[in-house]
Amino acid sequence: MSISLAMVFPLVLVLIVLTVQAALWWYDRQIALTAAREGSEAARSFQADPTAGSTAANSLLDRVGGGLTDRSVDVTPVGPATTTVVVTVSVRTQSLLPFLPGIRITQQVTAPVERFVPATAP
Repeated sequence: MSISLAMVFPLVLVLIVLTVQAALWWYDRQIALTAAREGSEAARSFQADPTAGSTAANSLLDRVGGGLTDRSVDVTPVGPATTTVVVTVSVRTQSLLPFLPGIRITQQVTAPVERFVPATAP
């Protein structure tokens, strides 16, 4: 009995570590997506400051993404009249194993920029 348990226990331990690592990867992916959404909401507001999107995304990463490294936030206006904004957040995930680096995750959100359109006279 103890020999069979000694043979199975390492496999069970590896499965547990892989399950926790997958959960961390999923959670870190959600943090990156939420930061991109927050950045897009700030950047797309009517007459928003050009740095509002990156400030909002970095603020969320500072508050929530404690274990994330290699953070990168890029806010790019798109179109001739800047009708769309694209926010890209890249992070490196946490790793349970010290000799393996985390996975690089990139999340991107595209949103239309709010603008004032005057009413036309009939």
